[in-house]
Amino acid sequence: MQAILRCALLKVSLSALALAAATPNSTIHQLAARAFVSGPWSLSQHGTTGVAAMQMAIVSETKAVIFDKVEKNPLINNGKRAWVVEYDITNDAVRALNPQSNSFCAGGAHLSNGTLIDTGGNPVVGTGNTNGLQAIRMFTPCNTGNCDIFESPTRVRMTSNRWYPSAARLDDGSVIILGGSFNGGFIDSASMLNPTYEFFPPKNINGHNGLQIPSQFLKDTLNANHFPIILELPDGTLFIAANTKAMIFNWRTNVERRLPGIPNGVRVTSPFSASAVLLPLSPTNNYTPEVLICGGSTISDTVNSATISSQTPASKQCIRMVLNTAGIAAGWHVESMPQARTMVDAILLPDGRVFLVNGAQTGVAGYGNVANRIGASNADNPAFQGVLYNPTAAAGARFSQADLPKSTIARMYHSVATLTPDGRIMLAGSNPNNDVSTVKYATEYRVEWLAPSYLNGPRPSYTGLPGTIGFGTTFTLHVTLASSVTSVTVSLMDLGFATHGVHMDQRLVQLTTTLSGDHTTLTVHAPPNGMIYPPGPAYLYVVTNTGVPSFGHKTIIGTGRSPPVDQGAIANMLAKTPGPSALLLPPTPATGEGSDIPTSPIPAP
Repeated sequence: MQAILRCALLKVSLSALALAAATPNSTIHQLAARAFVSGPWSLSQHGTTGVAAMQMAIVSETKAVIFDKVEKNPLINNGKRAWVVEYDITNDAVRALNPQSNSFCAGGAHLSNGTLIDTGGNPVVGTGNTNGLQAIRMFTPCNTGNCDIFESPTRVRMTSNRWYPSAARLDDGSVIILGGSFNGGFIDSASMLNPTYEFFPPKNINGHNGLQIPSQFLKDTLNANHFPIILELPDGTLFIAANTKAMIFNWRTNVERRLPGIPNGVRVTSPFSASAVLLPLSPTNNYTPEVLICGGSTISDTVNSATISSQTPASKQCIRMVLNTAGIAAGWHVESMPQARTMVDAILLPDGRVFLVNGAQTGVAGYGNVANRIGASNADNPAFQGVLYNPTAAAGARFSQADLPKSTIARMYHSVATLTPDGRIMLAGSNPNNDVSTVKYATEYRVEWLAPSYLNGPRPSYTGLPGTIGFGTTFTLHVTLASSVTSVTVSLMDLGFATHGVHMDQRLVQLTTTLSGDHTTLTVHAPPNGMIYPPGPAYLYVVTNTGVPSFGHKTIIGTGRSPPVDQGAIANMLAKTPGPSALLLPPTPATGEGSDIPTSPIPAP
C-alpha cells in the first residue's frame, strides 16, 4: 500500500511537521470590526453538472470535483452513467471521471500535498461499480486535463464500512475519519453505528496500530449523529458536535472533553442537519477559536420516521461559543436566523462574513421516510434566499437579507454550495429522490452563481505568490490597488469539502501583513504552524480596507509533501481487517434512503 500511496500521491514525506500551539486567552472572541461592501448581489444560472451534485470540492483555481451516487444521470462516460465529474468554473465545461466504487454519502478532505480523498459510500448499485463502504477515492489535481480518480480497493481502503462519515485534515497533513454507519439508512442506530475513528494514512496511535479506535462520544450521540461536525482548533485538538452534544477531542491522547450541550434541544447533525464554521482566526487575538452552528431541528431522533412530518418547522437557532476556558464557562450564545433552516450551507467569505444558503424551512433530510412526503422528499418549503451573518456586529444586528436575490430553484437534500477562487458562490445539486426523478423537488443539474456586491467595483490584484509556503516564513506580493485603498488584510482560506450542509476543513486565517509606503508591495507572514492552518491547499485573498477581495490564488501551505506514511500501521490494518469483498453487510432498509440497491443494471440509454 505504501508504494501505491507514493504513486497516487506523487510526493511522500516521512518527516513530521514541527508543532507549536497557540494558547487562546480571550474571554470573548474580539474579531476586529471592518468595512463591508454594501449593495445588491446578483444571481445567474448557467451550466449543468451532468451528475447530481451531492459532494463538491474546489481543487484548483479553475476546477471543482463533484461526486454523486451511482444513479441514472444523463452524462454518459465509456458506455455507462457517470457519477463523478470535474467541473470547469470558468466556462461550465464538464469532464466525466472514472471512479470504481459507489460514493453515495461519502465524506472528504484534502491531504497535505493537495490530493483530495473521498471516504466511504454505499454498496454496489447495478453493474459497473464496486462496493464503496470502505473506499478511499483519491484525486490529485493536474493541468493536463487527464487526471482522474485513483482507487485500489484491496490496498487503499478504510478499516471498516462507513456511510455518512466525516473527515478533517490534521496538523500533520493526514486525515481523521470519524463515525458513520455500517450500512445505509435514514438515521443511525445502535445496530448500524460504526462507533470508531481512524486515520488516513493509518497511524500507530493510542494502542491501535493502524486499526479503528472506539469513540464513546459516537455511542453517546445516537441516533442522529451522521456526518459529525469536526473543526480543527489552533491547539491541534478538534471541536466535534453531533446530535445535541459537543466536545473537544485530543486525537493524540484519545481524550474527550465534553462541552455544554446544544441549547434548546436542537439536533445539529443528519438527518436534522445544521451547518457550522470556525469563525475567522486572527493573530490579533492570538487565534482564539469560536464556533458558529446554524440551523437544525428539535424533532425526536427516537420516533418512527413515519410519524415525522415534512411540515414540521426546522430551527431558527444559531449558536456560537468561544472555545477557551472562559468562553466555555460562559456557554453558548443563542441567536435567531430570519428563517428556520435545516440542510443549510454556511460559507465563509473572504471579508470575514458568513453566508447562509440553501436548505428547507420544514421537515428533515433524506427521502422516502416521513409520512407526508412531497414527491419523495422528507422536507418542504425551500429556503430560496440566503442570509448574511456579520460576526463582528452587535448582537441583534448580525443577520441581513437586504440586497440578496431570491432563487427559484429548490436546493434541499443533496445540494451543495462553495466559495470559488474568484469570489463568487457556486450553488449546485438537490436530489431528495431514490434515483433521477422529475417529481416535485426533482433531480437538479442546473448551476447557479451568486456574485456578492464586493465584485461590483475595482478589485485588488497581486502577483508573486509562492507555490508552497513554509510555516513561519515571510513572502512578498506585488499588489495593484485602487488609489482610494488605504490598507489591506490577507485572508488565507481552505474552501473545504461540501456535502449535506457539512463543510469539512473550511477555514479562514487572517495573516499578519505590512503594506509598503507606495502601496505596491505587501509583506506577508505565513501561519506559524499546522495547528493554525493544517498543511495543504489554500487560496489567498488580499482584501482592501473597504472589504473588496482579490482573486484567491492557490498555494500549498507547508512543504507540499504528503503526510507521514507508517508502513507497519498499513500492514497491520490490511492483515487484521477484512476488505470490502469479505464484509457481511447489515440488513438493507426496505424503503427510503439506503434502500436503493437494485440488482438490475444501470445501462447507458
